[in-house]
Amino acid sequence: MLVRLRTLVTRWTAVVPVAAIVLLALTWGRGLPGVVVALVTLVLAGAVLAAVHHAEVVAHRVGEPFGSLVLAVAVTIIEVALIVTLMADGGDKSATLARDTVFAAVMITCNGIVGLSLLVASLRHGLAVFNAEGTGAALATVATLATLSLVLPTFTTSKPGPEFSTAQLTFAAVSSLVLYGLFVATQTVRHRDYFLPVTRQGAVIDADDHAGIPSFRTTMTSLGLLGLALVGVVGLAKGVSPTIESGVEGAGMPHSVVGVIIALLVLLPETIAALRSARRDRVQTSLNLALGSAMASIGLTIPAVAVASVWLSGPLVLGLGSTHMVLLALTVVVSSLTVVPGRATPLQGGVHLVLFAAYLELAINP
Repeated sequence: MLVRLRTLVTRWTAVVPVAAIVLLALTWGRGLPGVVVALVTLVLAGAVLAAVHHAEVVAHRVGEPFGSLVLAVAVTIIEVALIVTLMADGGDKSATLARDTVFAAVMITCNGIVGLSLLVASLRHGLAVFNAEGTGAALATVATLATLSLVLPTFTTSKPGPEFSTAQLTFAAVSSLVLYGLFVATQTVRHRDYFLPVTRQGAVIDADDHAGIPSFRTTMTSLGLLGLALVGVVGLAKGVSPTIESGVEGAGMPHSVVGVIIALLVLLPETIAALRSARRDRVQTSLNLALGSAMASIGLTIPAVAVASVWLSGPLVLGLGSTHMVLLALTVVVSSLTVVPGRATPLQGGVHLVLFAAYLELAINP
């Protein structure tokens, strides 16, 4: 019995995705009491961690920068599904959910994950070193996508309020997909070396000696379990979302905090993976994960909600308020100054983390 239990524990990354699907089937469409919500939350957290494990197995098989792309897209699929399902159930209160979640993802990745990665790498290795060419290209794409999708709706006049008209929303969705597709082609085909880790002397590290490359069978197994974990995360998160919303409302916090919580939950795998890479002095991989997630969040979420708006009732508010636009502008400026030298000290990491803390404070107390 003890041997079987030990084997079960060591194989938790295989057991949890299956358990998440079973629990989802048992709880789907039902009101959940407090004890069940606690169990669902526990399994949900385990499914998130299992998802990042299996994404990393697949990523290690295909290598960088494809590996970062696999995890970024997988996490964004979770985010998009959560947003669309919550918008379908939330009525008018969910009009700003897509905006709040996407902006939260941008601030978490560009300040939270980037700041933590730079701080950990620079404290552990003396200096955080990365490729300024690839990181700068990623940052420019994120800044353009964020401005087109989240800033311009505040200033357009075709429709009252911070909303896009149908033609404008279509343009924003198509532009997001095109820019994201161009970046992926640049990252994986034409200029792949720009997104690989570099040594202290600036030489590109094209091989990952952290662990042996998993077999094809192991990779395919992880790919299947990754799919199960993603479905489980999406379904279970939808089940506990009423509890999240009622908790936010009961605490007297703005409804936008729901979007922040969703983004924090969804980006937990990225944060763990980025910190692991930073500890191994692979800061470029950490930045690929962070900026790639921000880019995928905008580039895939905006088209998805644009399509979903065809059958969803209620307005779709995408434009940011003045406070958030100031935070976004400051993030772009600070990130640019961080990226240009191609290396960073603990100071740069601290600056990004202070910006992230300011965002959280203003989200709770606007």
